[in-house]
Amino acid sequence: MTASLTPLETKTGKEALPLHTVDYRTTEGTVIGSVELDKSVFSLPVNISLLHQVVVAQLAARRSGTQSTRTRAEVKGGSAKPFRQKGTGSARQGSIRAPHFTGGGVALGPKPRSYDMRTPKKMVKQALAVALSDRAASERIVVINEWNFVVPKTKEAVAALDNLGVSGKILLVITREDETALRSFANLGYAVTIPRDQLTAYDVLGSDYVIFTKDTLLGDCQITEKAKTTPSKAESAAKKTTKAKVAKAEGVVAEDIVKADEEI
Repeated sequence: MTASLTPLETKTGKEALPLHTVDYRTTEGTVIGSVELDKSVFSLPVNISLLHQVVVAQLAARRSGTQSTRTRAEVKGGSAKPFRQKGTGSARQGSIRAPHFTGGGVALGPKPRSYDMRTPKKMVKQALAVALSDRAASERIVVINEWNFVVPKTKEAVAALDNLGVSGKILLVITREDETALRSFANLGYAVTIPRDQLTAYDVLGSDYVIFTKDTLLGDCQITEKAKTTPSKAESAAKKTTKAKVAKAEGVVAEDIVKADEEI
């Protein structure tokens, strides 16, 4: 997971933001480690003009450009003159399909066209990194190990988001193979799933929180998991004592129930 992005401070003279470290969690909200986010992706200064240019181009590319109106040459009928050239007292007309006639063609109407704007690939990557840096600076980047849904369930998806403590518009970056996560969040209007290779600056700016898994993180991020601690002998003995007390209490309750039944 490496990214060939050039930090903006090389062109603007601004210093990059400090390196961000976020918690590494599970879907239950348990912190199992930490993640050092890549400085070249999550620690860039904000560049409003770059974001504006890239986002405008991305929105323009979404337009289909298929609208079309008929000109006077494409409207059916009107091949003959509506009346003679002279002697009627009216202005001379050559066709009833002229734009100023009802049912005539449209003058200067829209025709199919492409709204695409040329944007260099480096600018697109840089704008995505700037948008992610803004979310990281606001502590709106969440990293989990995986979406462990066995089957698609919206109820489990809502519970997972509640455990992570996120709210508002949520962007979930997933892999294309994670079909269960895609279907689990499909019915949630405030949660949007997107494959890692289709993530854009516009998607990031339109969300309040961005959730990554370890497989979808951008850049060279370092994940450090907590060492699994084994319980001490004292803790094990205490657990055994607690289990024994619970079993004894359950046995006493069961005996009382049996005696009560016999008396009845």
